[in-house]
Amino acid sequence: MGTTATHNGIQGHVLHRDDEGSRLGMWLFLFTEVILFGGLFAVYAVYRFLNPEAFHAGSGTLNLAFGAVNTVVLLTSSLSVALAISAIQMGRRKHTLLFLYLTLILALAFMVNKYFEWGAKIEHGLFPGTEHFFELPQGEAMFFYLYYFMTGLHMFHVVVGMILLSIMAVKVFRKKITSGNYVFLENSGLYWHLVDVIWIFLFPLLYLIK
Repeated sequence: MGTTATHNGIQGHVLHRDDEGSRLGMWLFLFTEVILFGGLFAVYAVYRFLNPEAFHAGSGTLNLAFGAVNTVVLLTSSLSVALAISAIQMGRRKHTLLFLYLTLILALAFMVNKYFEWGAKIEHGLFPGTEHFFELPQGEAMFFYLYYFMTGLHMFHVVVGMILLSIMAVKVFRKKITSGNYVFLENSGLYWHLVDVIWIFLFPLLYLIK
């Protein structure tokens, strides 16, 4: 059942852990995140429909290699976090830690890659507030507003995911997460999968405009 009872031998109390409730809560939270990004994607679709040529021009300035590398990095990190969950289910604590560390390294690589990508855009004046940016056509400027807002919001979620996975790694190391109690790691993995899925939508929308 979803509720697991554990006994405290000293106090004689029964502690209840509602794993199913925890999972349901995470799925509800993820649903709100889907609504948030779904709204942004809808806004993007409207402005792209109104400014197809300007959005194509804006997309043409993005570095496809950066986007493709980040896609591979996040897909690999999604695999590694899934392997971490599988490892803890089998009681393989060291393997769990190894896969969590790998996920964090890949997440850091994504952030570093995005830092250099944004840095190149800012250096060329393609950032709101710069003199060159104000000279852009309205449609192309809107593309970059959406580009920075959506990728910036996504990076915020990456940072949150890294914090969650770091906490999970500490808990695994301290044996607070085990093969019999891994729901928090599982929920963190679900959050990380959402981060990956969002990027899978962002990549073609921003980098592969035809």
